[in-house]
Amino acid sequence: QVQLVESGGGLVQAGGSLRLSCAAPERSFSSYAMGWFRQAPGKERAFVAGISWNGGRTSYADSVKGRFTISRDNTKNAMYLQMNNLKPEDTAVYYCGVKMRGSDWDRATNYDYWGQGTQVTVSS
Repeated sequence: QVQLVESGGGLVQAGGSLRLSCAAPERSFSSYAMGWFRQAPGKERAFVAGISWNGGRTSYADSVKGRFTISRDNTKNAMYLQMNNLKPEDTAVYYCGVKMRGSDWDRATNYDYWGQGTQVTVSS
């Protein structure tokens, strides 16, 4: 089954930055909206950011607005999440997905092709 591949996570101090990447090595998703979600221990997978097929529209969770920036490069079949001014509450496993159905960008059930995730840990 086709999966996305997330990378770029790591351990960073509060106030630091990380750039996550999401690659689609087996097929192109350039016609689809895509998104980033995160899941902390004991919590449900939560929406972080979404981007339309051509990058013309973006959406962010309130908790990350002004700190995170989502982008994509369809020539490379890739999507990115630039995370600045990280906080301990951003600690989670971050997943990327392809929006395959529905109108709500913040519903994980509207996405498929999840990868294995990349761990982001922010120390205080």
